[in-house]
Amino acid sequence: MTTIEVEKSKTHILIEIIEYVPNSVVTKTIIRKTTGNVSVIAIDTGEILAEKISPYDTFIQIIDGEAEVVIDNKLNLLKTGEGIIIPAHISHAVKATERFKMISTIIKSGFDQTSLLI
Repeated sequence: MTTIEVEKSKTHILIEIIEYVPNSVVTKTIIRKTTGNVSVIAIDTGEILAEKISPYDTFIQIIDGEAEVVIDNKLNLLKTGEGIIIPAHISHAVKATERFKMISTIIKSGFDQTSLLI
């Protein structure tokens, strides 16, 4: 998996900033902070993001093609323009039945809002 940062203060057409690579998963990071990150990911047909459990909520939105997203053993078929929130601490996997691109936004839990009040 390749990770490349995206230039700040510049307009981007997200579907065009990442290309498909045969038999691969390609990632470009839009922004990375301690409280989470946003990435654009291109996944070729047949590739799988292996089943895992994340400690953080993750929002994914399909921007090209369609994907199978399995959350807690429940299959969800997402098409272009659709999104889903994957809850923290729940098993999930993503499979490309055809190649697709998605935006992944990870929100890290535990950010203490009260520390801002002190």
